[in-house]
Amino acid sequence: MASPILITGCAGFIGFHLANRLLKDGYSVIGLDNLNDYYEISLKQSRLDILKQNPSFAFVRASLEDRAALENMFSDDSFSIVLHLAGQAGVRASFTHPHAYVDSNVVGFLNILEACRNHRVGHLMYASSSSVYGANTKLPFSVQDPTDHPLSLYAATKKANELMAHSYSHLYGLRTTGLRLFTAYGPWGRPDMAYYSFTKRISNGIPIQVYNNGLMKRDFTYIDDIVEGVVRLMNQPHNAPYEIYNIGNNQPIELMRLIELIEEGLGKKAIIEYLPMQAAEVETTFADISKLRDATGFSPLTRIEDGMNRFVEWYCRYHSE
Repeated sequence: MASPILITGCAGFIGFHLANRLLKDGYSVIGLDNLNDYYEISLKQSRLDILKQNPSFAFVRASLEDRAALENMFSDDSFSIVLHLAGQAGVRASFTHPHAYVDSNVVGFLNILEACRNHRVGHLMYASSSSVYGANTKLPFSVQDPTDHPLSLYAATKKANELMAHSYSHLYGLRTTGLRLFTAYGPWGRPDMAYYSFTKRISNGIPIQVYNNGLMKRDFTYIDDIVEGVVRLMNQPHNAPYEIYNIGNNQPIELMRLIELIEEGLGKKAIIEYLPMQAAEVETTFADISKLRDATGFSPLTRIEDGMNRFVEWYCRYHSE
């Protein structure tokens, strides 16, 4: 491809893995990230250092809210595809820092939409979230299901992104693809995610807090499967100007099983403090991936046993250095 691909959030967990994959596939990638301190900047910098080793990668440090910086970047380069993964992550932090979520996930997304419209980007793909399903009780979650009852401001901002993308697709013919991602995990992951924080605490002999007495299931999806789904959708022919897909493992795992796998990998037992259900939590997430499978022929393949083993091995190696 002659023109580079823009990946926002390139120093984040998913953005890093996606950029790495596309670089290996021979694409030129421009990565944008503001390297904020939501979690350890050193981890983001370590990811970025790996990407910078490839001569086909260029990095721009800027925030989504900085319209002038975005305008300069889009003016300097012609992007046929924008993979928008940047944004303020995390459900619980949206309780205490709501303005950060609106600034990054709503205002920042508007700036991306406007840049794509004004510079005639061919395809905008953006990270939504399984959290948009909110209080839904029908399982598995289908892209045809209503998503009108978000349980957190984070979820509301992701739903807002889908609605905003729909309006730009309708008004301006901008091709947009929303990716409802289900609990990505794996090496180089986010320290605020449960599997990572559990591993850190168990490793250090610190009690872990398990909500709803452990009666939770999550559709943990290995990072390589997330990336494969994104890449396949990126290369799909243009069928409709607006699409939404679930990318999930399609196999919910009990939280206590996840903890067992961490214990096995570390060779240590967890000290568990059981707590009641928290606000904005749901008991189960479960992705219906029939639309993804029909469009691309791909279904995630990584077993939780294999994926968590790779993560724990990476964790021990990274944190021993």
